[in-house]
Amino acid sequence: MLVQIDRNEPPEPRTFDGPLPDRLVDSLGRVINSLRISVTDRCNLRCTYCMPEEVEFMQRGLLLSYEEITRFVKIVAPLGITKLRITGGEPLIRKDLPELIRQLNAIEGINDIGMTTNGFFLKEHAQSLKDAGLHRVNVSLDTLVKEKFVEITRRDAIQNVLDGIRAAGEVGFRPIKINAVAIRGFTDEEIPGFAELARNHGHQVRFIEFMPLDADDIWENQKVLPGREIIERIDAIYPIEPVNNSRKEPATLYRFKDGIGGDIGIIPSVTEPFCDHCNRIRITSDGKLRTCLFSISETDIRSLLRADVGNEAIAQQVVEAVHNKEPGHKINQPDFIKPQRAMFSIGG
Repeated sequence: MLVQIDRNEPPEPRTFDGPLPDRLVDSLGRVINSLRISVTDRCNLRCTYCMPEEVEFMQRGLLLSYEEITRFVKIVAPLGITKLRITGGEPLIRKDLPELIRQLNAIEGINDIGMTTNGFFLKEHAQSLKDAGLHRVNVSLDTLVKEKFVEITRRDAIQNVLDGIRAAGEVGFRPIKINAVAIRGFTDEEIPGFAELARNHGHQVRFIEFMPLDADDIWENQKVLPGREIIERIDAIYPIEPVNNSRKEPATLYRFKDGIGGDIGIIPSVTEPFCDHCNRIRITSDGKLRTCLFSISETDIRSLLRADVGNEAIAQQVVEAVHNKEPGHKINQPDFIKPQRAMFSIGG
């Protein structure tokens, strides 16, 4: 049963010092089983909704090592974390990423590992990632037009991304999820092309509403292209119908009524937030635990990992942070506070 949440009412803060639970449950009854792991804030693209043209990245010594990441996952897996997603920046910039995947895949209780990538390096690494135990791949691709790709990423690299998607399919990643940020005045004309991409190649194309996490502060509500409008436009061309959605995932899925191709997904983070069934937490590349994408406070896990702190004490900090998880992100509400970190620094 979904929890009805008042996003204006924060949880009662609690300090945790009891026996460790076998699952992470926040004060509103949401069960947390998914951890997103950012392995770097670096990226070879400069998408306007994510990061500025010129950016100063973190010093490498501030990033969690693979050993530290693996230790943290071993700590939270007994607490009910079963799903992992590797993010960046661009995760494939991090050297020897398949080795991290291999380490994480060996941890008891972890049964699903995905990765979100811009696809640029995917052709080179698809096979090694598959061999290491990566289960799923999401590729960020906001346009199918070369000139518009250059406009939004500030790089001429769309063919590299398309080659990477093709390579991922050839080594057996299915379905490949294509993530497209939906921006009014930019994505509108792309909708038919993305629908054809799903139909012709069997991909799951997911439109993500534009969120206020851009480094250049270009976000405004008028630039949000609502998911409902996208569905109406696709349905007018290729009739679609909703898949039996359990609402355990952020994407609402639709399939083509004629049975051709893959799916269309809508992630309406702004117009229809899914905070009431959020099941995720995330750790940034510099080791800060965030219980919401829009958190304005963090738990410093890196300092605990690098100090003489035992696994149980770290687990207690995670349980406490999850208990105090935010009710919701408050976008479009008067008391919304934009996080100081931009998307590339948080992890997608």
